[in-house]
Parts: sequence; structure tokens; C-alpha cells
Amino acid sequence: MKLVISILQLILIQADCWKIFHRGREVGGNLGAPYDVGYKATKKLAQDEWFIQRLDHFNPTDLRVWKQRYFTNDQFYKVTHNGPIFLMIGGEGTASPLWMNQGAWIDYAKRFKALCFQLEHRYYGKSHPTEDMSTKNLQYLTSQQALADLAAFIQAKNEEYGFSSNVKWIVFGGSYPASLAAWMRLKYPHLVHGAMSASGPLLAKADFPEYYHVVEESLKTASSRCLSTVKEATAQVEIFLNHTVGYKALDSMFNLCDPIENSINNPKDISNFYVTLAENIAGIVQYNKDNRIGGNQKVANITIDTICDIMEDDDMGAPIDKLAEINRLLMNANNLKCLDYKYDKMIQELSQNSWSSNVSEGGRQWMYQTCTEFGFFQSSSQPPYIFGTDFPVEFYIQQCVDIFGEKYNSAFVDTNVQRTNTFYGALDIDVSNVVFVHGSIDPWHALGITKTREQRAPAIYIEGTAHCANMYPKSEKDLPQLKAARVEIAEHIDAWIRL
Repeated sequence: MKLVISILQLILIQADCWKIFHRGREVGGNLGAPYDVGYKATKKLAQDEWFIQRLDHFNPTDLRVWKQRYFTNDQFYKVTHNGPIFLMIGGEGTASPLWMNQGAWIDYAKRFKALCFQLEHRYYGKSHPTEDMSTKNLQYLTSQQALADLAAFIQAKNEEYGFSSNVKWIVFGGSYPASLAAWMRLKYPHLVHGAMSASGPLLAKADFPEYYHVVEESLKTASSRCLSTVKEATAQVEIFLNHTVGYKALDSMFNLCDPIENSINNPKDISNFYVTLAENIAGIVQYNKDNRIGGNQKVANITIDTICDIMEDDDMGAPIDKLAEINRLLMNANNLKCLDYKYDKMIQELSQNSWSSNVSEGGRQWMYQTCTEFGFFQSSSQPPYIFGTDFPVEFYIQQCVDIFGEKYNSAFVDTNVQRTNTFYGALDIDVSNVVFVHGSIDPWHALGITKTREQRAPAIYIEGTAHCANMYPKSEKDLPQLKAARVEIAEHIDAWIRL
């Protein structure tokens, strides 16, 4: 009771805000822009270029087309050298021209004298195939259509540049585009000669509690005490939610946009509150010490060490006080005035279908793809329950129904997840000239290939690194095993080019 009374002095601030990290995806996409302290900003950024793309590649009677954005960097390419063609695959966010000057793939391009392209994914960034993002129009947002976009682009560039039949296209992808890279080599081996797949979830899975299993293990890398304190904080949140005096305490501690007391009898709001607190920590774990620019560069400086220092600081009060401090730290870094946990507000945001809406940055589109192809619902359905048990897979499937319609129910999701795995092979993918790269800290590695099964498609598992770490620019602070992984990837690319 003394703890409850002591924390009632904090101040509640009212405002609305869109989530900065939602269901394993940061605003702007899982692959941030590259961050290189030595990069010279005077370098000219690649300009927008446009490729005329078909709306529906699988209906020969549908002749509708649209403009897809892409970037080019030809400064390293030597026609006389017959260099390879590198293609960076866009994903669930806006394609950044910074990638055309920075990142590990640019280092490889310099070495191999490659011509570089980056193709933005349909329905993300400036690549708008339809007039809006209505559920009807989103039917053309599928991984299969995205792969066909890439194939059409490659064929067109082969013709435009007059490449010989033995030209070597190497594709690069991080996160969801990493899956696309592997699938591109699988489905279009006559067009793509090799693929670098970083942090790609190849196994579609509706219920994905393993995500938080990895978050738990990653927190343990700092200390077991850090993890146990997070669990204690979650337990204290539950206690506060069961006592009237605790409601106002939570309002103040976590700067809630709406009084939690009004939502005590609304299970969806409470579930969303728990998810938001869980995602605060999950987002830090997922991008721990990556050399990236995410939604806000301030957040990149918040690491597992940062949050565990807070959780282990005895001068900061009870575990729940420490969890609130982490929330406050992230809100300040992202210039947020309050924490919005209301379920209906979230659904209203994700139901907007205008290209001018906040969620057009990718939130609605990625939600659609998870509901119709992948699942990836990071649930609390299995131990260790470090963030409680209040966000089971049913909570996420209900979001599919509430956003897109009644037919997007559990049976629909399960059927389409199975269809995805059948189409691509999941973890049994039969492919060559692909290198699968994962980091042990990254929660997404639970759905990827982390051990080499055959030499023609090797896996590199990097201890101590997070999501897509190998793709970002090198840094003096990089772990030795990360440096070694980049070298090994270059060796694989070299071998593919020589084939």
C-alpha cells in the first residue's frame, strides 16, 4: 500500500499518439536506414525513378498498371568488367535512398563492381498501386505479387541495359524482404543467381509466442536479475489493475492518455495495455546496438544494457517504478506526451485507408499481410509469461476481424498461413545460392534457418547481434563475430559470381 501511495504524485498528461513499435514492426519498417558516423552527408542521394508495373501479374486479362519507385547507383559498375547486378528488395516500409550509398551491400558492390538497384515494395512508401488502401484494393498486396514485381523489373532491366544471358543478379533483403530474397531465388532461379537473406522469418505461424521466448533469453544476456525484475514489474501491474487506488497510480506512472479505470471491464483495452508495455522492451531487444536509423535516432541509444541498468537500480524504487521509467524514457525519446492503450483507437487508426493517413507508413498494409499470409502474432500463449498472459493469439486475430471484416477470422488466418508454408516450403525450403543470416538477440530468428543444412544454402548465426545487424554499415564497436559474418557473406557472393 505504501508503494501505491508513493507513486500517486506523478502527473498524467493527455494526448493522442500512434504506436512507435507495433507487433514486431517499427514505424517505417523493420529495416531502418543505415547509420554510419563516418558518412559524408554531402554525397548525392539517389533520385526517385519509376517503373511501370502490372497491378495483377496473375490475371492476363487485367491490363491495369501503376508506377513503382526504385533507385539506382551505377558508380561502381564497370561494363567491361561484366560485373554483377545487385538488387535490394524493399519491404514493409518506405525505401530509403540512403541505402544506395551506405551499408554492407554497398561495400560488396565496390568490391565486385556491381550495378545497384533498390525496388520499393508495392503499397509502401511512394509505390501506390491503387487509389487507396481499402480492403478490396489490398487484395493485390501479397508476397507473390511482390516477387512477380521483382521478376518483371529484372527482365526489363536486362533488356534496357542489354545484359547478356549469363548476367548474375544477386538480391539482398533484411527482415520480411529477407524472406522475399530467399523466395525469389526459389521461384525465379533463372533470373536470380544468389540471395543474401538477413533475419528472414521463413516459417509463417499464426501463434508466435517464441518471439517473447527470445526476448527473455536476450534479457538474460545482461543478467538474470534484469529478467526477474521485469517479471515482478508485470506482476505488480496486475495487482494495480485489481485495486481502485492502483488505477490512478497507473495513469500517472505510465502517462496514460485515458484513465485506466474506464477500461477495467474492457478486456481488449487491458490486453492492449499489456502489449504496449511488452513492446516497449521487445523493440529495444529487437534492435539492440544495430547501426541503424529507426523512427528516432535517440531510441538507437537505448539498449538492453540501458533497460537492465534501470531494472537493477535499487534506488529507483519497486519493479513497477522501473518499468514506468523505461516507458518514460521511450516516450521522451519519441516526443510522445502520453501512452495510448485504447483498443478502439488503434482499430480506428488501422482502419483508415487513405494514403494521407498516419498508418499509410505501413501499419495498415503490414497488418493486412499478417492477417492474410503470415500470422506472426506475438502472443502470450506460452511460458515464460514475462509480460503476463493477457494477449493470446485470439487477441490479434480479433484485430484482423475488426479491421478488415468478419471473414478474416481464425479459420481464415490458419488456412492462409498453411498456404504460405506450402507455397514456399517454410523451413524446408529447397534452394541453393542463398545465405541465411540471423542474430541470437533478434526475436525473429525463431522463425528462420539458423543452422546450415547443406552447403549450397549455408546459415550464419551471429551470437550477440540483433535484427539485420550484418546489413548496416560497419562500426568500430562491431563484435568480432559480426565482422567475420560480413567477410563470410562476401566470400559466398564471390563464389556465386564465379559459378
